Order: sequence, then structure tokens, then C-alpha cells
Amino acid sequence: MNEPAHEPYCATPAAPTPETAAGPPYAECVLCRKPTEYAESVKGITLCPVCEWQEAQRTACSG
Repeated sequence: MNEPAHEPYCATPAAPTPETAAGPPYAECVLCRKPTEYAESVKGITLCPVCEWQEAQRTACSG
């Protein structure tokens, strides 16, 4: 018998990441209010490196 191909359990595409800013003014982290690596003009949710890492840990696939 031919078995169906198994796809990865957690096959989500990577989210696009905004370009980092060349210099100030930096956007505030929406969770802790610390400066981020992103320019203030970046649309959407901006997170500092620490909160970004913690969010990635929370949403990681636990396969």
C-alpha cells in the first residue's frame, strides 16, 4: 500500500520581519515600552529583542 506523504505538523510560513532602523528615532516595544531595533515609521506590532524572543518561545511548535 502507498502511504500518504506526511507533512510537518507545524508548517507555518515565517512572518515577514521589518527592516531595522539605521538610527533614532526607534519604535517602542508594545509589551515593555523599551526601544526596539525598528524605526518609528514601521507599521504593526514592534517588539524589543527580548520580547520578540519570548514571543517566539510562546508560539513555537511543540511538535
